[in-house]
Amino acid sequence: MARKKIGDILIEKGLISREQLAEALKKQDTSGHKVGQILVENGLITEDQLIQTMSERLEIPKISLESIVIDPLVVGLIPVEVARRYCLIPVFRIGNVLTVAMADPLNIIAIEELKYLTKCDIKRVITSRSKINAAIDQYYSVADSLSGVIGTYSGSQVESRGGREPRGLSIQEDEAPVVKLVNLLISQAVKAKASDVHIEPDEGQVRVRYRVNGVMKEEASPPKKLQSEIVSRIKVAANMDVSEKRLPQDGRLLVTVDDADIDLRVSTLPTIHGEKVVIRILDRRVISMSLDELGFSGGMLESWKKLIQIKEGLILCTGPTSSGKTTTLYSVLRTINSVEKNIITIEDPVEYSLPLINQVQTNEKAGLTFASSLRSILRQNPDIIMIGEIRDSETAIMAIRSALTGHLVLSTMHTNDAPSGIVRLIDMGIEKYLVASALKGILAQRLVRTNCPHCLEKYRPQEMHLRLANLLDSGEEIQFMRGAGCTRCRMTGYVGQTGIFEQVTVDDTMAEMILNNAGDHQIRNYALTREYKPLFEAGLENVRKGEVCLEELLRVISISEAVAVPSRRQELINA
Repeated sequence: MARKKIGDILIEKGLISREQLAEALKKQDTSGHKVGQILVENGLITEDQLIQTMSERLEIPKISLESIVIDPLVVGLIPVEVARRYCLIPVFRIGNVLTVAMADPLNIIAIEELKYLTKCDIKRVITSRSKINAAIDQYYSVADSLSGVIGTYSGSQVESRGGREPRGLSIQEDEAPVVKLVNLLISQAVKAKASDVHIEPDEGQVRVRYRVNGVMKEEASPPKKLQSEIVSRIKVAANMDVSEKRLPQDGRLLVTVDDADIDLRVSTLPTIHGEKVVIRILDRRVISMSLDELGFSGGMLESWKKLIQIKEGLILCTGPTSSGKTTTLYSVLRTINSVEKNIITIEDPVEYSLPLINQVQTNEKAGLTFASSLRSILRQNPDIIMIGEIRDSETAIMAIRSALTGHLVLSTMHTNDAPSGIVRLIDMGIEKYLVASALKGILAQRLVRTNCPHCLEKYRPQEMHLRLANLLDSGEEIQFMRGAGCTRCRMTGYVGQTGIFEQVTVDDTMAEMILNNAGDHQIRNYALTREYKPLFEAGLENVRKGEVCLEELLRVISISEAVAVPSRRQELINA
């Protein structure tokens, strides 16, 4: 008896109609894709529903790759280029039988090649294409992928160019190994959730480093002979001048990775060994985060939400570079955005496009600065203004004036903590009475790496770290946790980041202190008697929950902050 086709089984299950199947079959004639894949792409069924149906139809067991840890020796049996080409990954080996997870278990060519490569009998299990791709990214290193691409590159192609600039590659771009290599570096960085890719020329090598969770990590390096080809390819894609090597340049391009649009900002810098390239990765999925997902504690989240609902005044978000200030402000805009409000932003550059919001990008060469833009924006009758950064006194004065004329103004500054933001505004030349009247609140923040939940272990920090954290006497009360390192976190012990925050709300008493020329220490001491919780104390809450290890908190918060603030707070409490 002939087996039923997958489409018929899906109809029997009530997942699709005959008309939808007929439409998918028509598309199959033109696209060449399998019917199941077309149904998933059109959103008619999920990948899991397709895999379940295929498993029943083919009598091949399905597998959950997330619930198992694959032995690296087993992964090494199949080269990464073969795994990617056929969308498969080896799972485990028993004797001479190798179990392989496949998205298309009927691919006889793939099975025969696996038999030839591994000298094993192949047992098939089935899982979704997306989960296999994620497992390949997890278990194969960038070095494996680079070696697969570079292995197809002929060195003579580089040498034959002499000094000529490769503005147009001599072979088809979709087949050029250098193009594949650049695409691979970018796609792997996106999948590793890196914020930047650094391609750095050295005397005898080209170094590639990713910034993941705020920390630089070196990856596999391509051969030195490919340096000029790689840089030229990136410059061509970013619409930069390939022939100009003596001056820094900036460019941008849009790529698609895993069906997501990723905006890349490219910057080149001439060095003694060639041009260094930094690619800033702006993943639009990041700004979909709500305030609830940023890491606020319950009480502070409510306080912050209450503050951003005010109708007028200046609210600042402070912290060092790459501390997540822009992400926080974008989340604020998403929270308070509505068709009833006219929101305008001034940014340098505009990192993400937001619906219903008018975004302006500054252009210093054309004279469009933060301050000049702000003057024009005020004639556009805005309700809310976001200024990317207050860098100088002119911008600060315009921001203060805007806040005093009925607008809610959001902006960022570079200060170590929230109380210092008040003194910084005064140092910029703003009159104290203007600061006291306009400023409504300051949020300071940092980003810390969170422990990998799959390899958590208890541990006892070193005495030095306990002393720095002022926990030498109370350290026994805390159950310290850290990630030991596993394949899911690439042996780092960390997965993702979370924010730690401190907030100062300017009340009448604090406004009076500002008018009376109070310093940041006096303001901080007063705030400690209110609801203010310093950054280090906020981070200790994450340590107590087991989400962050103590060493990571001390890496992000300076030693002076870690020692002075908690002890001073205890003095005030005792008093």
